[in-house]
Amino acid sequence: MHRTNIVITGASSGLGLGMAKQFALKNHNLALCARRVEQLTLLKEELLLINPNIKVHIYQLDVNDHEAVFSVFKQCQKQMGSIDRIIVNAGIGKGASIGTGFFKANLATAQTNFIAAIAQCEAAMEIFRQQNSGHLVTISSISAVRGFRRAMTVYAATKAGLTSLSEGIRIDVMHTPIKVTCVHPGFIRTEINENVKTVPFRVDLETGCKAIVKAIDKEKGNVYVPSYPWAFLHWILRVSPLRLIRKMS
Repeated sequence: MHRTNIVITGASSGLGLGMAKQFALKNHNLALCARRVEQLTLLKEELLLINPNIKVHIYQLDVNDHEAVFSVFKQCQKQMGSIDRIIVNAGIGKGASIGTGFFKANLATAQTNFIAAIAQCEAAMEIFRQQNSGHLVTISSISAVRGFRRAMTVYAATKAGLTSLSEGIRIDVMHTPIKVTCVHPGFIRTEINENVKTVPFRVDLETGCKAIVKAIDKEKGNVYVPSYPWAFLHWILRVSPLRLIRKMS
């Protein structure tokens, strides 16, 4: 199914930006949401050069402003006529080991990655239930499968929560025209991790986003990308001893 009209949050950089470029190449109209509207303006210009036949709308949105999430998603629906897919992508990676004085950073990560994701899912599903159609996509992480230490502690917990939330929504709308996909990217180079040197199997943004978009279009429930090695390796991570997980984080 060609999901013509797509909304992406956190679209000004990282995976959101990368996915927008890939979807533009595949002839999708896009509604791009982010705090940094200047970045969105530049991205819109680039996307229309990539494919002048699509429509690109931009919206300034802080996903932690929950009322604004509902308002902006409704604006997207009104301007586009209908929304075929909403990608809940906005997130941050602040934080440090629990108890080391970085509560505010850990709290910010929890609020943006999970609480704000709930708001986005609520707003998206209201629209899809009203339309009786649509594809909700959440961007989790390979870190959702286990706990991790240091800066990853709260981040991994939020992604585990997002994976569980997505599954609950999927169960709720089983046997309806509404689909729910949870994407678990492996290590893809973005602004969040560009300063991290020892990352196994890390790929560049374009390679990672091509894999993500390909997986999204298949509309399966849970996907791990790039498929090599993560489609297999996530099972290994689930049963690995803690000493090995410690070395990875």
